[in-house]
Amino acid sequence: MESEGPAESDSSEKLVFSPQQEEEENNEEEAQESEKTGTVNPLLQPALTGDVEGLQKIFEDAQNPHHEQAVQLLLEEDIVGRNLLYAACMAGQSDVIRALAKYGVNLNEKTTRGYTLLHCAAAWGRLETLKALVELDVDTEALNFREERARDVAVRYSQTECVEFLDWAAISAEDTEKGPGKLLKEDKNTILNACRAKNEWLETHSEASINELFEQRQQLEDIVTPILTKMSIPRQVKSAKSIN
Repeated sequence: MESEGPAESDSSEKLVFSPQQEEEENNEEEAQESEKTGTVNPLLQPALTGDVEGLQKIFEDAQNPHHEQAVQLLLEEDIVGRNLLYAACMAGQSDVIRALAKYGVNLNEKTTRGYTLLHCAAAWGRLETLKALVELDVDTEALNFREERARDVAVRYSQTECVEFLDWAAISAEDTEKGPGKLLKEDKNTILNACRAKNEWLETHSEASINELFEQRQQLEDIVTPILTKMSIPRQVKSAKSIN
């Protein structure tokens, strides 16, 4: 994920960091900030280590010294608008995300540069966290300041498994909107394999012509369209009379 700061012009935009490089920078900044303030968010350690029980005690135990400030501590933001949920995302703590979601947080809230938790999980390659967020019905079409969806960010950082899952999630969402059909396991695998093959083709044909791109797109549609058509047709369910 990129180093996020106040919006700048294209000519002065900060260099793009890999997630690993940014983590080192963020840890250094957080350490310096802690030294200045002398305080550390009491939710940080359990969120990073996956201590769901410890977090629940803070939120639900009225005797806990941090109970009254729990929500405020959770939503406390850094200079680029990231709260504690982003730290949990980067650490891949999907159970923490699920646990904290029930305390009324907005899982679609954006940073100053338009990144959501889904963008964050996609950039860092946190597949299980990505799945948890989709299960929690986050907006998969949200755009960052580059007009990128989470899938686009996953592509940029070569997080192939995340790309494949988001493709599957998009197809599943279309199916839900269309009607009573169900995506069978073999059809799901067919679609994922086709998406994987086309993604690999794009990576190895960076100078492909427009005609070649359209040809690849048509091939993918030829595979996916019959499956989507089949899913849109209501299944025939035998009645009790017909069984007899």
